[in-house]
Amino acid sequence: MIQSIAAFTAAWSYEHEATLKIFRALTDPSLAQRVTPEGRSLGFLAWHIVQTLGEMPQHAALPVDAPGEDVPVPASAGAIADEFDKAAKSVAKVVPATWSDASLGDDVSMYGQTWKKGDVLSSLILHQAHHRGQMTVLMRQAGLMVPGIYGPAKEEWAAMGMPAPQ
Repeated sequence: MIQSIAAFTAAWSYEHEATLKIFRALTDPSLAQRVTPEGRSLGFLAWHIVQTLGEMPQHAALPVDAPGEDVPVPASAGAIADEFDKAAKSVAKVVPATWSDASLGDDVSMYGQTWKKGDVLSSLILHQAHHRGQMTVLMRQAGLMVPGIYGPAKEEWAAMGMPAPQ
């Protein structure tokens, strides 16, 4: 559980930039990439992350500016990235303006359960990281380069003058 607004702000800043790197690597044709014909597309997963930045905090009374759940997936990778950036910046402003360190232990009703506010913030980060991982598999299948997030990606080792681990 997130224990302080400062801890959330620091983690969110990194995760925002990491996800934006992934989104900026997408192309319009790659948005249709799926593992199976009935599976979620790369565009769907990216847009789901964007929409969740408004949907999840809304349940906890955080008024984040993000596209609603009824807004369809844009056909443009650039539009998805821009909407993500805007929504992620809204999260970064709203959380410290609305909650305090002392309130992070307060209960909120989330999806038929009771969560601590600090758990809402943790889940927002983990949800994004979870779907970002799914996206990287689809990106590889679509022939895109995957940027490193928690360390160098395969293609980034060479830029560091080192061979990629086998």
